[in-house]
Amino acid sequence: MTIVAPPPLDNEDEEMLVPHSEFADGAQPMEVTPQPEAVATVENQPIEDPPSSRFTWMIENFSRLTAKKQYSDVFVVGGYKWRVLIFPKGNNVDHLSMYLDVADSTTLPYGWGRSAQFSLAIVNQIHNKYTVRKDTQHQFYARESDWGFTSFMPLSELYDPIRGYLVNDTCIVEAEVVVRWGDHLTYNSKKETGYVGLKNQGATCYMNSLLQTLYHIPYFRKAVYHMPTTENDMPAGSIPLALQSLFYKLQYSDNSVATKELTKSFGWDTYDSFMQHDVQELNRVLCEKLEDKMKGTVVEGTIQQLFEGHHMNYIECINVDYKSTRKESFYDLQLDVKGCQDVYASFDKYVEVERLEGDNKYHAEQHGLQDARKGVLFIDFPPVLQLQLKRFEYDFVRDTMVKINDRYEFPLQLDLDRDNGKYLSPDADRRVRNLYTLHSVLVHSGGVHGGHYYAFIRPTLSDRWFKFDDERVTKEDMKRALEEQYGGEEELPQTNPGFNNTPFKFTKYSNAYMLVYIRESDKEKIICNVDEKDIAEHLRSRLKREQEEKEHKKKEKAEAHLYTIIKVARNEDLAEQVGKDIYFDLVDHDKVRSFRIQKQMPFNLFKEEVAKEFGIPVQFHRYWLWAKRQNHTYRPNRPLTHQEETQSVGQLREVSNKFHNAELKLFLEVELGPDLRQLLPPDKTKDDIMLFFKLYDPAKEQLRYMGRLFVKGGGKPAEILTKLNEMAGFSSNEDIELFEEIKFEPTVMCEPIDKKLTFRASQLEDGDIICFQRPTTVDRCRYPDIPSFLEYVHNRQIVHFRSLEKPKEDDFCLELSKLFTYDDVVERVAQQLDLDDPSKIRLTSHNCYSQQPKPQPIKYRGVDHLSDMLVHYNQTSDILYYEVLDIPLPELQGLKTLKVAFHHATKDEVVIHSIRLPKQSTVGDVINDLKTKVELSHPNAELRLLEVFYYKIYKIFPPGEKIENINDQYWTLRAEEIPEEEKNLGPQDRLIHVYHFTKDATQNQMQVQNFGEPFFLIIHEGETLAEVKVRIQKKLQVPDEEFSKWKFAFLSLGRPEYLQDSDIVFSRFQRRDVYGAWEQYLGLEHSDTAPKRAYTSNQNRHTFEKPVKIYN
Repeated sequence: MTIVAPPPLDNEDEEMLVPHSEFADGAQPMEVTPQPEAVATVENQPIEDPPSSRFTWMIENFSRLTAKKQYSDVFVVGGYKWRVLIFPKGNNVDHLSMYLDVADSTTLPYGWGRSAQFSLAIVNQIHNKYTVRKDTQHQFYARESDWGFTSFMPLSELYDPIRGYLVNDTCIVEAEVVVRWGDHLTYNSKKETGYVGLKNQGATCYMNSLLQTLYHIPYFRKAVYHMPTTENDMPAGSIPLALQSLFYKLQYSDNSVATKELTKSFGWDTYDSFMQHDVQELNRVLCEKLEDKMKGTVVEGTIQQLFEGHHMNYIECINVDYKSTRKESFYDLQLDVKGCQDVYASFDKYVEVERLEGDNKYHAEQHGLQDARKGVLFIDFPPVLQLQLKRFEYDFVRDTMVKINDRYEFPLQLDLDRDNGKYLSPDADRRVRNLYTLHSVLVHSGGVHGGHYYAFIRPTLSDRWFKFDDERVTKEDMKRALEEQYGGEEELPQTNPGFNNTPFKFTKYSNAYMLVYIRESDKEKIICNVDEKDIAEHLRSRLKREQEEKEHKKKEKAEAHLYTIIKVARNEDLAEQVGKDIYFDLVDHDKVRSFRIQKQMPFNLFKEEVAKEFGIPVQFHRYWLWAKRQNHTYRPNRPLTHQEETQSVGQLREVSNKFHNAELKLFLEVELGPDLRQLLPPDKTKDDIMLFFKLYDPAKEQLRYMGRLFVKGGGKPAEILTKLNEMAGFSSNEDIELFEEIKFEPTVMCEPIDKKLTFRASQLEDGDIICFQRPTTVDRCRYPDIPSFLEYVHNRQIVHFRSLEKPKEDDFCLELSKLFTYDDVVERVAQQLDLDDPSKIRLTSHNCYSQQPKPQPIKYRGVDHLSDMLVHYNQTSDILYYEVLDIPLPELQGLKTLKVAFHHATKDEVVIHSIRLPKQSTVGDVINDLKTKVELSHPNAELRLLEVFYYKIYKIFPPGEKIENINDQYWTLRAEEIPEEEKNLGPQDRLIHVYHFTKDATQNQMQVQNFGEPFFLIIHEGETLAEVKVRIQKKLQVPDEEFSKWKFAFLSLGRPEYLQDSDIVFSRFQRRDVYGAWEQYLGLEHSDTAPKRAYTSNQNRHTFEKPVKIYN
């Protein structure tokens, strides 16, 4: 997965980095345990195994760690020093963040580099198979000296004591590192293989492997090129153009290609690019989107022609002449891995005949219940056959997904006509030879929580395979592409056989996840020639321009060491910026004139360039160097000497810049006479001080730059008051106050200047700033003096307020101060809303990562200042959500509010009620309160309260349960009348759960998807499904035509067992050894056509793992 952070840089050619951090103490001493083990995915192994090691770090008192980051002890692999870096509370995310770090990166010689394949793991100390392990590879160098996973695992799982990752408050971290020798830093994929890779945006290796696979199906690439686009389209807003652009660059570029334009065309933001998704899911969504975009064009139907096959579902009676068939199409096939030795075994299982007999007989029209055979056969296979291997499945005992790393073989040639066409239906065209050759193998390396994807492809179907691993493309042999991706276990001999003669076995976490086969009879058509004539002229021109611009930037970058950037600030820049763009210091250097000058150019020649640019003869120039002071301000420090001006630009930069910045910043002093004519610079003695002046207008709350003056160190401010009044346009004898602007980080320091003291006594020096103003009184202005105004500017914050009910829409904005107290903030919000009582305002902070309100609101006076409300981890937001309560918040906090959905007994309606009671109240109190608000079917009706989550009933609350701990944020609380028949439950009756479900074809891991309103139903002993169906239809009031399409199944732990009308339902509900009553239910299978209830929205206050979506 190779998730790296913080957020991506704007330059798409830059990889996203984890910035190298200063050294921090480790938590606990650790030991290095060298192992002979090599990681199965190390590429291009030399004859001798590369140096590798496993390192274990036991961190005690883990939950009590206070430092933001922790480093392990240093360990050595391959002669290099490494260490593990973790962020126990996350690197600005709600996940544990973990990286491998080059321990001595700050002391290594210039140009150092090293390459490693590594895995990082958090060990599960209860069940080792649930250890979270992720692996990746990286080329480390000065700019990228650490690499790893910002979202390694959710903090909620790590810190949950029952999960097994923290035992006795000890966390165990494992790192396995394999150092790779060779030319990894100078490796050129294009030169070595003829192909280029794709850059990883953060967690997009799954997308990269799929895109490379699709690109190397030339017929598909040609179709993409022929999709109509225009020169006015923008790639970021057009999927066809973005994909054309990407494919063109893959075909003609010499370097790895970025995918940002494509993901932008999907409508993805940075957050989407950092979410690792499923290759199969992306493949389906992308193909569906392209299929839609191709409609009405010359390439309409290409997706179907390439990838669509058909199979027939059948049920055939054994004793009577009756057969039911249904034809369905597929774009890929999901094959079982568990329990199957190879692809053929999976196909055997796919077409396996199920016998419907005994209690499971089939109800055939006009023939009643019959013994039957049920199965699937293939009508036709597509030219390009995509096989999704079900490496992930749901473990119901642990309630989590697990990865199947079992050995699973796949052939180079796949014959689907084998055994006299046993996979084919009677309708299949036997003239078509279904012999396939392997084109690509997509590999997943890692565990269920994430990992890394790459692809082995043979683009021309020759014997030469290539590995496409993000940016790197390498030549590979057939064994690596096939046998080494089968999975299973691998044995490695011990290096010290005298200690242990048993070979060491380890599970191979890298294995095939998706296979692409091309039919032999179609390969000439599929592996066709694609050249420039297939590419639209406007696309070629656009990409040629882009390439030229890129080459120009690349050339500039390559020649950067020969040049210096000189930024020249003038009086005009200060006048333009102060009070508009900036308030503190004098200028933003990024907005002044910049010169790119060869380092060998004499500075005197550079002055002539400046003279031409600004129209100021050289003799009137005097240049000052800027300096960063200890208080973090940046001011002109001293003029250049005559000797310095005779040096080259490069020499001058070295002299002036202790921090080896590529830029040289100068202030150009030009003196003007009373007639605004330019004058020669006056001689400057040690007693002369150059000061800068700003004027503050309290009435207008305006700050402006006035100019600069030379003063004598022994002089006094009183001597320049007349001049300052003249600069400001005041009368010459106007009384003015003077302040020195000293610093502004982390706090503002601006102090009055005593006009009677000398400038030297006031410790004023070159580059200092004096702010002046007319005196004013507090009652006339908000900020009567310069210090209060600068304090305001420093702390002011525009906050966007949104109603919690409409969390995506800004309602109003307020200009506030970060120093405002809780009371100040709610008072301003109340004023905005014309509300008399500010205590009825409740605020909720913003989650910067999910872009949603935080789940818990801010408590009454629960934070000190506005700045505390806006911070989320280390990020600052400018969004707050508000609610207007009907009672004051302090009073509400003593109460518990529950949202209860009341289901009327006879009317088809659901009404949401907010029940507010003291926290010590019980469920019985909730029911009594609810009875006063709802319409009952009869006065003596009894109510019950249920907990519903994802369309299942998980709990009936006992009346005596306290409400304080009931959570209605994730679960829906449902109230309903208890039916009379349930009150009179007989000894041979049973109350069962009934849920609606459908089979979701878009996700192979979880086939059953529940929806709709779950309910209870009484079933009687000996009652058949046909009798139960009558009662269900009556209860749900479903029309006959629709109800006839419904199927009924007994589901246990998510597995459906379909029922026939004659089946005795009661007999299915005998078992007690199930995880929970809700996991054994009667399922009603039908399409989900009902609109979602509005009240389910409160379940979505947190985002769960997002499905792949392409929005455009």
